[in-house]
Amino acid sequence: MNILILDYGMGNIKSVYKRLYKNDINLRVSSLPNDIEWADKIVLVGVGHFKNAMDNLMQLNLLEELNNFVMNKKKPILGICLGMQLMCDFSEEGNVNGLGWIRAKSKKFITNNKLKFKIPHIGWNQIKIKKDSNLLNKIEELSEFYFVHTYFVEPLNKDIVLSQTDYIHDFCSAFQKDNIIGTQFHPEKSHQAGEIFLKNFIDI
Repeated sequence: MNILILDYGMGNIKSVYKRLYKNDINLRVSSLPNDIEWADKIVLVGVGHFKNAMDNLMQLNLLEELNNFVMNKKKPILGICLGMQLMCDFSEEGNVNGLGWIRAKSKKFITNNKLKFKIPHIGWNQIKIKKDSNLLNKIEELSEFYFVHTYFVEPLNKDIVLSQTDYIHDFCSAFQKDNIIGTQFHPEKSHQAGEIFLKNFIDI
C-alpha cells in the first residue's frame, strides 16, 4: 500500500505523517506531480487560506495529475480540514472556485452570540453518525474529535454526509462520495478515535 501525503505548502504534515507511519504502509511526502502516479491513496492535509491553497496547487502543477487520480482513476483520497474544503466547488474564503469534486460550498461560520460561540471553532466536539460506512467502523456515536476551523462545508447532496457536528448549527464534519472522503475534524489530533478513522481509510 503506497500512501502519499501531498505537500502543497499548507499542511500540518508532521502530525499526519506520525499517525500514519505506525501502520504497515509505504508512506511518502511529496509535492511532485509524478509521485501522484506512485500512490494508491492520497492524503490532502491543509491549514490556512483557501485561495492560497488553490494558488499553490496550480503553481506546483499538481492539478492535472490530482484530477486524473481522483476523477479518472477513482483512487481514494482523504481531505482533512482545508483539504476537505478544497474538494468543493467554491469557498467564501477568498471567493474562489475549488477543485469541484464535490457539489458543495465552503461557508464561514456566522453567529450573533459571540460570547457563547467563538470563531474559529477550536477544540473537541462530538460527531453524530448519519450513515453507515467502513470509514466509521469501531467509531461510536458521539465520539469526540478535534476541530480547528472558521469555515465549514455545505454539500448540495446530503446523502454524502457521514457525520454532523453541532457548533452554532449542525454542519457536515465528514463526507464520502465514492473514493472522495473529507473530514472537517483532524483525525491526526483526535487520539484513539482519530487513529481508528485513519486505519479505516488505509483498509478501505
